[in-house]
Amino acid sequence: MDHHARRDRLRRNLKAAGIDSLLVTDFANVTYLTGFTGDDSYLLVHRDGDLVLSDPRYTTQLEEQCPGVDLAIRPPGVTMLQAVVRAVRSVGCRRLGIEGDSMTVSLRDRIAEKLSKIGLAATSGLVERLRLLKDRFEVARLRTAIDQAERAFATLRGLLRPEMTEKQAADELEHQCRLFGAKDAAFPTIVATGPRAALPHATPTERCLGDEPFVLFDWGANEGLYRSDLTRVLVTGRISPKFERIYQVVLEAQRRAIAAIRPGVLAHDVDAVARSCIAEAGYGRRFRHGLGHGLGLLVHESPRLAVQSQTVLKAGMVVTVEPGVYLPGWGGVRIEDDVLVTRAGCEVLTHSPKRLDEMVCLMRGNP
Repeated sequence: MDHHARRDRLRRNLKAAGIDSLLVTDFANVTYLTGFTGDDSYLLVHRDGDLVLSDPRYTTQLEEQCPGVDLAIRPPGVTMLQAVVRAVRSVGCRRLGIEGDSMTVSLRDRIAEKLSKIGLAATSGLVERLRLLKDRFEVARLRTAIDQAERAFATLRGLLRPEMTEKQAADELEHQCRLFGAKDAAFPTIVATGPRAALPHATPTERCLGDEPFVLFDWGANEGLYRSDLTRVLVTGRISPKFERIYQVVLEAQRRAIAAIRPGVLAHDVDAVARSCIAEAGYGRRFRHGLGHGLGLLVHESPRLAVQSQTVLKAGMVVTVEPGVYLPGWGGVRIEDDVLVTRAGCEVLTHSPKRLDEMVCLMRGNP
Protein backbone atom coordinates (compact mmCIF):
# COMPACT_ATOMS: atom_id res chain seq x y z
CA MET A 1 0.00 0.00 0.00
CA ASP A 2 1.29 3.46 -0.90
CA HIS A 3 0.96 5.27 2.40
CA HIS A 4 3.05 8.18 1.14
CA ALA A 5 0.50 8.82 -1.62
CA ARG A 6 -2.28 8.79 0.97
CA ARG A 7 -0.49 11.41 3.04
CA ASP A 8 0.09 13.54 -0.05
CA ARG A 9 -3.63 13.44 -0.88
CA LEU A 10 -4.38 14.52 2.66
CA ARG A 11 -1.78 17.28 2.41
CA ARG A 12 -3.50 18.70 -0.68
CA ASN A 13 -6.81 18.68 1.17
CA LEU A 14 -5.24 20.51 4.09
CA LYS A 15 -3.95 23.22 1.80
CA ALA A 16 -7.41 23.65 0.27
CA ALA A 17 -8.85 23.98 3.80
CA GLY A 18 -6.33 26.65 4.78
CA ILE A 19 -4.61 24.43 7.35
CA ASP A 20 -0.81 24.19 7.63
CA SER A 21 -0.71 20.89 9.51
CA LEU A 22 -3.02 18.20 10.87
CA LEU A 23 -2.47 16.39 14.14
CA VAL A 24 -3.89 12.89 13.55
CA THR A 25 -4.91 11.36 16.88
CA ASP A 26 -7.33 8.65 15.77
CA PHE A 27 -5.29 5.43 15.84
CA ALA A 28 -7.11 3.92 12.83
CA ASN A 29 -6.31 7.03 10.82
CA VAL A 30 -2.66 6.82 11.88
CA THR A 31 -2.61 3.23 10.64
CA TYR A 32 -4.25 4.19 7.34
CA LEU A 33 -1.71 6.95 6.68
CA THR A 34 1.44 5.16 7.84
CA GLY A 35 0.92 1.39 8.10
CA PHE A 36 1.80 1.46 11.80
CA THR A 37 -0.40 -0.99 13.71
CA GLY A 38 0.43 0.02 17.28
CA ASP A 39 -1.34 2.57 19.46
CA ASP A 40 -0.49 5.52 21.73
CA SER A 41 1.02 7.32 18.74
CA TYR A 42 0.05 10.44 16.81
CA LEU A 43 0.93 11.64 13.32
CA LEU A 44 1.69 15.24 12.40
CA VAL A 45 1.11 15.84 8.69
CA HIS A 46 2.63 19.18 7.70
CA ARG A 47 3.53 21.09 4.55
CA ASP A 48 7.01 19.64 4.20
CA GLY A 49 6.58 16.10 5.48
CA ASP A 50 5.23 13.82 8.18
CA LEU A 51 6.23 13.07 11.75
CA VAL A 52 5.10 10.17 13.94
CA LEU A 53 5.04 10.95 17.67
CA SER A 54 5.52 7.85 19.78
CA ASP A 55 7.53 6.32 22.63
CA PRO A 56 10.44 3.85 22.89
CA ARG A 57 8.20 0.78 23.06
CA TYR A 58 7.45 1.19 19.36
CA THR A 59 10.77 2.37 17.91
CA THR A 60 11.63 -0.91 16.17
CA GLN A 61 8.06 -1.55 15.05
CA LEU A 62 7.81 1.95 13.56
CA GLU A 63 11.11 1.54 11.72
CA GLU A 64 9.86 -1.75 10.25
CA GLN A 65 6.32 -0.67 9.36
CA CYS A 66 6.91 2.98 8.41
CA PRO A 67 10.21 3.22 6.52
CA GLY A 68 10.97 6.75 5.41
CA VAL A 69 8.65 8.44 7.91
CA ASP A 70 10.30 10.80 10.38
CA LEU A 71 9.97 9.74 14.02
CA ALA A 72 9.85 11.75 17.22
CA ILE A 73 10.36 9.23 20.01
CA ARG A 74 9.67 10.89 23.32
CA PRO A 75 11.94 9.71 26.13
CA PRO A 76 10.66 8.66 29.56
CA GLY A 77 9.39 11.67 31.45
CA VAL A 78 8.26 13.55 28.35
CA THR A 79 4.48 13.57 27.96
CA MET A 80 2.65 13.29 24.67
CA LEU A 81 1.44 16.87 25.15
CA GLN A 82 5.02 18.08 25.42
CA ALA A 83 5.97 16.08 22.33
CA VAL A 84 3.07 17.57 20.37
CA VAL A 85 4.01 21.12 21.36
CA ARG A 86 7.64 20.60 20.35
CA ALA A 87 6.70 19.00 17.04
CA VAL A 88 4.19 21.66 16.03
CA ARG A 89 6.64 24.44 16.84
CA SER A 90 9.43 22.70 14.94
CA VAL A 91 7.52 22.65 11.63
CA GLY A 92 6.62 26.34 11.73
CA CYS A 93 2.86 25.77 11.82
CA ARG A 94 0.55 28.79 11.92
CA ARG A 95 -2.81 27.01 11.79
CA LEU A 96 -3.08 23.50 13.22
CA GLY A 97 -5.91 21.17 12.36
CA ILE A 98 -7.10 18.72 15.00
CA GLU A 99 -9.43 15.73 14.63
CA GLY A 100 -12.55 16.98 16.34
CA ASP A 101 -14.20 13.56 16.16
CA SER A 102 -11.52 11.83 18.23
CA MET A 103 -9.64 14.40 20.30
CA THR A 104 -10.93 15.04 23.79
CA VAL A 105 -11.95 18.55 24.81
CA SER A 106 -9.37 18.36 27.60
CA LEU A 107 -6.49 17.66 25.21
CA ARG A 108 -7.68 20.34 22.82
CA ASP A 109 -7.73 22.91 25.63
CA ARG A 110 -4.26 21.94 26.84
CA ILE A 111 -2.81 22.20 23.33
CA ALA A 112 -4.48 25.58 22.85
CA GLU A 113 -2.98 26.79 26.12
CA LYS A 114 0.54 25.67 25.22
CA LEU A 115 0.33 26.87 21.60
CA SER A 116 -1.54 30.12 22.23
CA LYS A 117 0.04 31.85 19.23
CA ILE A 118 -1.03 29.11 16.81
CA GLY A 119 -4.60 28.89 15.59
CA LEU A 120 -6.43 25.61 16.14
CA ALA A 121 -9.04 24.40 13.67
CA ALA A 122 -11.32 21.49 14.55
CA THR A 123 -11.77 19.24 11.50
CA SER A 124 -14.14 16.37 10.82
CA GLY A 125 -13.67 13.46 8.45
CA LEU A 126 -10.57 14.63 6.58
CA VAL A 127 -8.91 11.22 6.75
CA GLU A 128 -12.17 9.26 6.90
CA ARG A 129 -13.20 10.65 3.51
CA LEU A 130 -10.01 9.20 2.05
CA ARG A 131 -10.80 5.87 3.69
CA LEU A 132 -14.22 5.76 2.01
CA LEU A 133 -12.76 4.50 -1.26
CA LYS A 134 -10.76 1.29 -0.98
CA ASP A 135 -7.84 0.71 -3.34
CA ARG A 136 -7.06 -2.69 -4.83
CA PHE A 137 -4.74 -3.63 -1.98
CA GLU A 138 -7.43 -2.88 0.59
CA VAL A 139 -10.01 -4.86 -1.36
CA ALA A 140 -7.58 -7.78 -1.53
CA ARG A 141 -7.19 -7.73 2.25
CA LEU A 142 -10.95 -7.52 2.72
CA ARG A 143 -11.30 -10.59 0.49
CA THR A 144 -8.81 -12.39 2.73
CA ALA A 145 -10.76 -11.45 5.86
CA ILE A 146 -13.97 -12.68 4.22
CA ASP A 147 -12.38 -15.96 3.13
CA GLN A 148 -11.11 -16.60 6.66
CA ALA A 149 -14.54 -15.93 8.14
CA GLU A 150 -16.41 -18.07 5.63
CA ARG A 151 -14.06 -21.04 5.93
CA ALA A 152 -14.33 -20.82 9.70
CA PHE A 153 -18.13 -20.84 9.58
CA ALA A 154 -18.22 -23.75 7.15
CA THR A 155 -16.01 -25.72 9.54
CA LEU A 156 -18.06 -24.73 12.57
CA ARG A 157 -21.24 -26.09 11.01
CA GLY A 158 -19.78 -29.58 11.17
CA LEU A 159 -18.80 -29.15 14.82
CA LEU A 160 -22.12 -27.93 16.21
CA ARG A 161 -23.91 -30.12 18.76
CA PRO A 162 -27.28 -29.66 20.48
CA GLU A 163 -25.62 -29.37 23.91
CA MET A 164 -23.16 -26.70 22.72
CA THR A 165 -23.92 -23.32 24.25
CA GLU A 166 -24.11 -20.00 22.43
CA LYS A 167 -20.87 -18.93 24.07
CA GLN A 168 -19.09 -22.15 23.18
CA ALA A 169 -20.18 -21.79 19.57
CA ALA A 170 -18.99 -18.16 19.49
CA ASP A 171 -15.64 -19.11 21.01
CA GLU A 172 -15.21 -21.98 18.56
CA LEU A 173 -16.06 -19.76 15.58
CA GLU A 174 -13.46 -17.18 16.62
CA HIS A 175 -10.95 -20.01 17.16
CA GLN A 176 -11.61 -21.33 13.66
CA CYS A 177 -11.09 -17.83 12.20
CA ARG A 178 -7.64 -17.78 13.78
CA LEU A 179 -6.87 -21.29 12.54
CA PHE A 180 -7.57 -20.06 9.01
CA GLY A 181 -5.10 -17.21 9.40
CA ALA A 182 -7.00 -14.38 11.05
CA LYS A 183 -5.29 -12.28 13.69
CA ASP A 184 -8.52 -12.22 15.67
CA ALA A 185 -12.26 -11.87 15.38
CA ALA A 186 -13.36 -8.65 13.71
CA PHE A 187 -15.65 -7.95 16.70
CA PRO A 188 -17.21 -9.96 19.54
CA THR A 189 -19.10 -12.77 17.81
CA ILE A 190 -22.88 -12.85 18.18
CA VAL A 191 -24.60 -16.23 18.58
CA ALA A 192 -28.27 -16.02 19.51
CA THR A 193 -30.80 -18.87 19.65
CA GLY A 194 -34.53 -18.54 19.08
CA PRO A 195 -36.06 -15.55 20.94
CA ARG A 196 -32.62 -14.10 21.67
CA ALA A 197 -32.14 -13.55 17.93
CA ALA A 198 -34.57 -10.63 18.33
CA LEU A 199 -31.65 -8.77 19.95
CA PRO A 200 -29.54 -7.34 17.10
CA HIS A 201 -26.43 -7.23 19.33
CA ALA A 202 -27.10 -10.23 21.55
CA THR A 203 -24.30 -11.41 23.83
CA PRO A 204 -23.74 -15.20 23.73
CA THR A 205 -25.04 -17.02 26.81
CA GLU A 206 -25.05 -20.51 28.30
CA ARG A 207 -28.25 -21.41 26.42
CA CYS A 208 -27.87 -24.57 24.34
CA LEU A 209 -28.19 -24.52 20.54
CA GLY A 210 -30.49 -27.52 20.58
CA ASP A 211 -33.07 -25.75 22.75
CA GLU A 212 -34.45 -23.68 19.85
CA PRO A 213 -35.26 -24.35 16.17
CA PHE A 214 -32.89 -21.69 14.79
CA VAL A 215 -29.76 -19.78 15.73
CA LEU A 216 -28.32 -16.50 14.41
CA PHE A 217 -24.57 -16.04 13.85
CA ASP A 218 -23.03 -12.60 13.28
CA TRP A 219 -19.25 -12.84 12.95
CA GLY A 220 -16.20 -11.65 11.07
CA ALA A 221 -12.44 -12.01 10.82
CA ASN A 222 -9.66 -9.48 11.33
CA GLU A 223 -6.96 -10.58 8.91
CA GLY A 224 -4.43 -8.29 10.54
CA LEU A 225 -5.74 -4.92 9.39
CA TYR A 226 -9.03 -5.28 7.55
CA ARG A 227 -12.26 -6.82 8.79
CA SER A 228 -15.18 -8.81 7.43
CA ASP A 229 -18.76 -8.93 8.74
CA LEU A 230 -21.38 -11.59 7.94
CA THR A 231 -24.65 -12.83 9.39
CA ARG A 232 -26.42 -16.14 8.77
CA VAL A 233 -29.30 -17.95 10.48
CA LEU A 234 -29.03 -21.72 10.75
CA VAL A 235 -32.13 -23.87 11.10
CA THR A 236 -31.53 -26.50 13.78
CA GLY A 237 -35.10 -27.79 14.12
CA ARG A 238 -38.38 -27.83 12.23
CA ILE A 239 -38.93 -24.98 9.78
CA SER A 240 -42.21 -23.37 10.76
CA PRO A 241 -44.35 -21.49 8.19
CA LYS A 242 -43.76 -18.27 10.14
CA PHE A 243 -40.00 -18.68 10.09
CA GLU A 244 -40.01 -19.53 6.39
CA ARG A 245 -42.10 -16.46 5.55
CA ILE A 246 -39.90 -14.07 7.54
CA TYR A 247 -36.70 -15.59 6.21
CA GLN A 248 -37.82 -15.24 2.60
CA VAL A 249 -38.92 -11.65 3.20
CA VAL A 250 -35.51 -10.71 4.60
CA LEU A 251 -33.69 -12.57 1.82
CA GLU A 252 -35.73 -10.81 -0.86
CA ALA A 253 -35.17 -7.43 0.79
CA GLN A 254 -31.45 -8.04 0.73
CA ARG A 255 -31.54 -9.21 -2.90
CA ARG A 256 -33.37 -6.07 -4.02
CA ALA A 257 -31.08 -3.78 -2.06
CA ILE A 258 -27.93 -5.34 -3.50
CA ALA A 259 -29.39 -5.02 -6.99
CA ALA A 260 -29.85 -1.28 -6.37
CA ILE A 261 -26.18 -0.65 -5.47
CA ARG A 262 -24.19 1.20 -8.13
CA PRO A 263 -22.22 4.44 -8.46
CA GLY A 264 -24.32 7.59 -8.25
CA VAL A 265 -27.07 6.12 -6.09
CA LEU A 266 -27.80 7.75 -2.73
CA ALA A 267 -27.15 5.52 0.27
CA HIS A 268 -30.58 6.24 1.75
CA ASP A 269 -32.24 5.11 -1.48
CA VAL A 270 -30.62 1.67 -1.14
CA ASP A 271 -31.85 1.53 2.44
CA ALA A 272 -35.33 2.48 1.22
CA VAL A 273 -35.41 -0.43 -1.24
CA ALA A 274 -34.94 -3.00 1.52
CA ARG A 275 -37.15 -1.12 3.96
CA SER A 276 -40.08 -0.93 1.53
CA CYS A 277 -39.81 -4.65 0.75
CA ILE A 278 -40.05 -5.51 4.44
CA ALA A 279 -42.85 -2.99 4.97
CA GLU A 280 -44.86 -4.50 2.08
CA ALA A 281 -44.73 -7.83 3.92
CA GLY A 282 -46.13 -6.22 7.07
CA TYR A 283 -42.92 -6.11 9.10
CA GLY A 284 -41.86 -2.50 8.55
CA ARG A 285 -41.84 -1.63 12.25
CA ARG A 286 -39.70 -4.71 12.95
CA PHE A 287 -36.72 -3.54 10.87
CA ARG A 288 -35.10 -1.40 13.51
CA HIS A 289 -31.65 -0.42 12.24
CA GLY A 290 -29.89 0.90 9.16
CA LEU A 291 -29.38 -1.39 6.21
CA GLY A 292 -25.60 -1.41 6.42
CA HIS A 293 -22.29 0.29 7.06
CA GLY A 294 -18.85 0.63 5.59
CA LEU A 295 -16.07 -1.89 6.22
CA GLY A 296 -12.32 -1.46 6.42
CA LEU A 297 -9.81 -0.96 9.21
CA LEU A 298 -12.84 -0.80 11.51
CA VAL A 299 -15.91 -2.98 11.35
CA HIS A 300 -18.13 0.12 11.33
CA GLU A 301 -16.97 2.85 8.98
CA SER A 302 -18.51 5.30 6.57
CA PRO A 303 -20.60 5.21 4.49
CA ARG A 304 -23.82 4.22 6.20
CA LEU A 305 -26.77 2.75 4.32
CA ALA A 306 -29.47 4.34 6.44
CA VAL A 307 -32.61 6.47 6.28
CA GLN A 308 -30.77 9.77 6.80
CA SER A 309 -27.58 9.00 4.84
CA GLN A 310 -26.95 11.47 2.00
CA THR A 311 -23.77 9.74 0.79
CA VAL A 312 -23.54 9.21 -2.95
CA LEU A 313 -22.17 5.74 -3.62
CA LYS A 314 -18.89 5.60 -5.55
CA ALA A 315 -16.78 2.80 -6.97
CA GLY A 316 -14.40 1.54 -4.31
CA MET A 317 -16.78 1.77 -1.38
CA VAL A 318 -17.38 -1.46 0.56
CA VAL A 319 -20.58 -1.81 2.56
CA THR A 320 -22.54 -4.43 4.43
CA VAL A 321 -26.13 -5.15 3.40
CA GLU A 322 -27.95 -6.59 6.40
CA PRO A 323 -31.74 -6.24 6.55
CA GLY A 324 -33.48 -7.86 9.49
CA VAL A 325 -36.84 -8.55 11.07
CA TYR A 326 -37.05 -8.84 14.86
CA LEU A 327 -40.06 -10.05 16.84
CA PRO A 328 -39.64 -9.87 20.63
CA GLY A 329 -40.46 -13.19 22.27
CA TRP A 330 -40.14 -15.09 18.98
CA GLY A 331 -36.75 -14.26 17.50
CA GLY A 332 -35.21 -12.54 14.53
CA VAL A 333 -33.76 -13.08 11.09
CA ARG A 334 -30.86 -11.05 9.69
CA ILE A 335 -28.87 -11.84 6.55
CA GLU A 336 -25.65 -9.93 5.94
CA ASP A 337 -23.17 -9.80 3.09
CA ASP A 338 -20.22 -7.55 2.19
CA VAL A 339 -20.55 -5.68 -1.09
CA LEU A 340 -18.05 -3.72 -3.20
CA VAL A 341 -19.34 -0.84 -5.31
CA THR A 342 -17.80 -1.19 -8.78
CA ARG A 343 -17.82 1.03 -11.87
CA ALA A 344 -20.45 -1.20 -13.46
CA GLY A 345 -22.58 -1.77 -10.36
CA CYS A 346 -21.47 -3.93 -7.47
CA GLU A 347 -19.82 -7.21 -6.52
CA VAL A 348 -20.90 -9.35 -3.60
CA LEU A 349 -17.64 -10.31 -1.92
CA THR A 350 -19.16 -12.89 0.43
CA HIS A 351 -20.18 -16.31 -0.84
CA SER A 352 -21.44 -18.20 2.20
CA PRO A 353 -24.71 -20.03 1.35
CA LYS A 354 -27.91 -18.25 2.35
CA ARG A 355 -30.86 -19.93 0.60
CA LEU A 356 -33.21 -21.33 3.21
CA ASP A 357 -32.67 -24.93 2.15
CA GLU A 358 -28.91 -24.39 2.52
CA MET A 359 -29.30 -23.16 6.10
CA VAL A 360 -30.61 -26.43 7.53
CA CYS A 361 -28.02 -27.74 9.98
CA LEU A 362 -28.41 -31.30 11.24
CA MET A 363 -26.26 -31.14 14.34
CA ARG A 364 -24.52 -34.23 15.61
CA GLY A 365 -26.59 -35.72 18.39
CA ASN A 366 -29.94 -34.55 17.01
CA PRO A 367 -32.54 -37.33 16.94
